[in-house]
Amino acid sequence: MTSTVYVIGIGSGDPDHLTLAAVSALQKVDVVFVIDKGEAKEDLVALRTEILHRHRTPGSYRVVEAADPERDRTAERYTEAVVDWQDRRGALYAEMVAGLAPGETGAFLVWGDPALYDGTLRLLEGLDVEVVSIPGISSVQALAAAHRLILNRVGRPVLITTGRRIAGGLPADVDDVVVMLDGGTAFADLPDAEVADVDVYWGAYVGSADEILVAGPVLEVRDEVRRVRAEARARKGWIMDTYLLRRHPAER
Repeated sequence: MTSTVYVIGIGSGDPDHLTLAAVSALQKVDVVFVIDKGEAKEDLVALRTEILHRHRTPGSYRVVEAADPERDRTAERYTEAVVDWQDRRGALYAEMVAGLAPGETGAFLVWGDPALYDGTLRLLEGLDVEVVSIPGISSVQALAAAHRLILNRVGRPVLITTGRRIAGGLPADVDDVVVMLDGGTAFADLPDAEVADVDVYWGAYVGSADEILVAGPVLEVRDEVRRVRAEARARKGWIMDTYLLRRHPAER
């Protein structure tokens, strides 16, 4: 019998983000796979634990944990460092999944949505298991809800990208840019002239009890975002933040 592995999106920090489809999948699981990212990110494990306690009876499943491989964050060649890290994590996933008995069901609980800036589905490709993806509420959706935003404007596209990609400048043909995976505050370092007509809607730990929101014209609030972000990261030891950059259409 072929084993099944669910990749379940669990939202961006609020246990209530879990969908009914995710709850249904959780109730079928024999094994939950957990990647340990160290003491600094115990909050991440705590959310998974709370979700499991809400929706499963203790003792009705087992947990398999493994330490996340170290990633070289000082490498000059960013892409090569990420590929190497993902290859090592892929080998780890294969080892964990190989422990499933025939017919057993396992699950990886992933932040946000498995289809958006999460590599779990790709790392499970080629393994001798049936993979089922369960969508979740991403930090992008949670950010928009927290700021009471509609991401798209009539007839206009929305770009979802990374801080590394906007560091060289904003795209000229897109007025609404959602930025994820920004190791700093790339938008705050852009030239004044480029962001003079741009608003930012920033959020950290969106959806959780620690949620922080800042919004306003980039030139007016960028220093506040820098300060708040640095303080939050120092306090918790880690940070997850997302933001929308929005040009004023009347000035284009």
